[in-house]
Amino acid sequence: MKKLWGGRFQKTPEAWVDEFNASITFDKQLVEEDIQGSLVHVKMLAKCGILTKEEGEAIEKGLHRLLEKAKNGELEYSVQYEDIHLNIEKMLIDEIGPIGGKLHTSRSRNDQVATDMHLYLKKHVEAIVELIRELQKALVNKAEQHIETILPGYTHLQRAQPVSFAHHLLAYFWMLERDKSRFTESLKRINISPLGAAALAGTTFPIDRKYTAELLGFDEVYLNSLDAVSDRDFIVEFMSNSSLLMIHLSRFCEELILWCSQEFQFVEMDDAYSTGSSIMPQKKNPDMAELIRGKSGRVVGNLVGLLTVLKGLPLAYNKDLQEDKEGMFDTVKTVEGCLQIMTGMIETLKVNKEQMEKSVKQDFSNATELADYLAKKGLPFREAHEVVGKLVYKCIQKGIYLLDLPLEEYKEASSLFENDVYEVLNPYEAVNKRNSLGGTGFKEVKEQINKAKAII
Repeated sequence: MKKLWGGRFQKTPEAWVDEFNASITFDKQLVEEDIQGSLVHVKMLAKCGILTKEEGEAIEKGLHRLLEKAKNGELEYSVQYEDIHLNIEKMLIDEIGPIGGKLHTSRSRNDQVATDMHLYLKKHVEAIVELIRELQKALVNKAEQHIETILPGYTHLQRAQPVSFAHHLLAYFWMLERDKSRFTESLKRINISPLGAAALAGTTFPIDRKYTAELLGFDEVYLNSLDAVSDRDFIVEFMSNSSLLMIHLSRFCEELILWCSQEFQFVEMDDAYSTGSSIMPQKKNPDMAELIRGKSGRVVGNLVGLLTVLKGLPLAYNKDLQEDKEGMFDTVKTVEGCLQIMTGMIETLKVNKEQMEKSVKQDFSNATELADYLAKKGLPFREAHEVVGKLVYKCIQKGIYLLDLPLEEYKEASSLFENDVYEVLNPYEAVNKRNSLGGTGFKEVKEQINKAKAII
């Protein structure tokens, strides 16, 4: 089969070489973007007098017919034509005749594929920003229901201080807000048009790159043709932002997995986001959370893969850049799917308020309150820390908790202790009083929720 670029070649590749070289098996995902870019390109060619009005209209009509077929899943692609660009060009020629070959005037597959990917990521980054917002809404709604639900807060995976469950959920809201900001900011680099840079050096035809950029919804054009066709920074940035987002989701899933274990029993996953065991009838596994945690690895891997491809490439275009697409497509699919699943998990999550509150009464996470109590009465905090540490040790020896210790033993440890020590040790009060900016106090958590609502 004759190649569209085969004029100077005397031999055609063997079938297996064609298959190795071809990208159509995956870059057909760019079909709508490719046709969209071609429609704008032909409008520009006619506007600039490079094609006649009649030629431009004929090519546009042919492209619109192909676009309709693409949306209906009616196009058939061939490895013989390598990629989405040559496949569409061949289909166009078959559709309207040899005039379809004029579409490629003053452009190259190099600027064409770069344009396609800018369009593709623009669409999907905007979609991801909206999916993050939906997850944030789910977090805020769940948080609003559990402002006064208390659970142990951890450091080093050891119980540290009691916190509001809403406060814990909102920590992920703010992580996601930074993620959303990074994706939104990246649109500045995505909204740049490479179309018209041609293979690497521009073109001798009197084209209008600003016109095509405007029609495609780009904010500006690349000012250097070499940079335009070789730049993949915008994909690296997308994959980097996606990797950090997935790390945040993975951390959250790790906590959900722990919380729904028999050892914690803080939450229960909805059946829709759980699976059973083929051998153990009692099992209810948090598989969706585990999958999200696991899929963070493939997204980070895609980022590392692309960075490795790019690290030794000279200007301008090199065939290595064909390896930029599969990881990009996979990252988009993975991130969008994980965000949707995560939102559903949070919306349907059952919270065991009683078990959480029981936990904070059976530990020493109120010890800091005791040290603060003494410090507020004038004892240097370091001395207060030692006094309370000894009391904790005494409780451990007796198999009791600080709330169970008699007042006499408190007074033996320090004359500063009074009857109000038990009020201070109440986990509810310990949380409620922490109303420093960004703290877990109920008043401050309500303020956080109001700020979060304003953002979303």
